[in-house]
Amino acid sequence: MSPPTAVIAEDETNLALALEEALNRVWPELQIIKLVNNGLAVLSLLEQQRPDILFLDIRMPGLTGLQVATQLMGSAKPLIVFVTAYDEYAVQAFEQEAVDYLVKPINDTRLFQTMERLKKRLLLPQSSSSSIELHRALSLIEKLSVATKPGKYLNFLRAGLGEKVRIIPIEEITHLQAQDKYVSIYTSEGEDLIRISLKELADQLDPAIFVQVHRATIVNMRAVLTAERDFTGRMLLSLKAVPNKVAVSRQYAHLFARM
Repeated sequence: MSPPTAVIAEDETNLALALEEALNRVWPELQIIKLVNNGLAVLSLLEQQRPDILFLDIRMPGLTGLQVATQLMGSAKPLIVFVTAYDEYAVQAFEQEAVDYLVKPINDTRLFQTMERLKKRLLLPQSSSSSIELHRALSLIEKLSVATKPGKYLNFLRAGLGEKVRIIPIEEITHLQAQDKYVSIYTSEGEDLIRISLKELADQLDPAIFVQVHRATIVNMRAVLTAERDFTGRMLLSLKAVPNKVAVSRQYAHLFARM
């Protein structure tokens, strides 16, 4: 029996490479035949090749993961694993529908569980029930996409710590800083790193509380103690339980002009 094949569809290069590395570690028999970064590229690739599995990011440029999955309904292959940054509400809903999914940041334990499910599904003959399950999953995700727009924001973040996952309540975060395609999360307990872009994370935070103060920095306004200028005229913020001050770029300095 030939080894299973897979394609990873993810527009964030570092996240795609991280998933590929994790799959190589957890499922070495799986052959990753391609990494693609947008929905149109996925459909173009599938016209020439049919991998067994497609790891499909829900939010991608060109065509979203939802639009790609809709066009694949009725096809025998590939099996779809949705990759999402949704919060715990969405995860519970995914589980109720028995949908294969991975939540960013991805950890090996969850990936191993997904691998075991996929191995079993690959041994089963494809049936109309697979298409029905996909249709139900797409309907679910569409509803969640609406539910996670303004008024529905993350309650906590998950940060990988070896084989463990640390749960960080949103209200405990003082600020966030971009580190390439990663984000550093700062709390009174220190720093954690998650695999997500600052922009993608910002879209899921309450803008009335989490405010961008620099191209690479977002602060929790409830954690701001003081704002002052140094001798060069640069605006600096003092935050609760954070020893180092956070710089504010000129573009955002007006937000603290009268604090």
